[in-house]
Amino acid sequence: MQTRIGEALGLEFQPVGVILTDEKPENAMQFKEGKWGCVMSLFAACAKNGKCAAFSAQTYGCWGGGVGLGFGNAYEQFPGGVGCFTHFISSGNQEWEQGRTVGEQLKEHAGNAFAEQFLEGERYVKSPELVDEWLERIPIRQIDTKYVVFKPLDQVDEEKETPHVIVFTVNPNQLSALVILANYNRAGMENVTIPWAAGCQTIGIIPLHEAEQENPRAVVGLTDISARKYVRASLGADCLTFALPYSLLTQLEEEVEGSFLRGHTWKTLQK
Repeated sequence: MQTRIGEALGLEFQPVGVILTDEKPENAMQFKEGKWGCVMSLFAACAKNGKCAAFSAQTYGCWGGGVGLGFGNAYEQFPGGVGCFTHFISSGNQEWEQGRTVGEQLKEHAGNAFAEQFLEGERYVKSPELVDEWLERIPIRQIDTKYVVFKPLDQVDEEKETPHVIVFTVNPNQLSALVILANYNRAGMENVTIPWAAGCQTIGIIPLHEAEQENPRAVVGLTDISARKYVRASLGADCLTFALPYSLLTQLEEEVEGSFLRGHTWKTLQK
């Protein structure tokens, strides 16, 4: 599968198709069952090195990844449950008794580094109550397939499979072009969204949710600095993701010819 948009942008990295399927590609990368891993690190290997990756309900890597890929509310499996997760993302677990108890247990079983971060908190949100409010808004879902597969777009056989989401890895100029293109032949000026969420969630459940809307939006992602830490070595320091529900991609593909992507300003930026 090829894309006119990718050609016009002059992408360094291969677009990646996100596919919900019951079949796992041969030689697909996959986390070991029950082992921690960052979903976006496998996404980066897919975009840069042309490898496929597969995830299941047993091999999604981390709790946020389980949520992000559509395997239900994996935050319920976080040490200490959802309550400790909301404190972990915000002010930390050392200020309440249950959190302190779980933190001490983690020192024995998960090591001091994670236990300290668990107690101190990531401080991404000011309070646990605001994390609770975020959990009510993020479109957690339970997919009805066995796997979520990341596949380089040039390996997608359109006669056999259709990606649910297409993800571009882009630099600032390419991101600017995609924002313009997403608004090029559509009413309004907010046809792109930048939600606060984990990197995997902005290429998984959020664009999947957008795909179900009457006017689906594109989703800018990889604004998650925890994920950026894991992809920096392979994708560089200036990349973001731009996820398109498949139906939106097909619309925008038809707009490349005759648009600014064939014009002087864009050509000048590409030099």
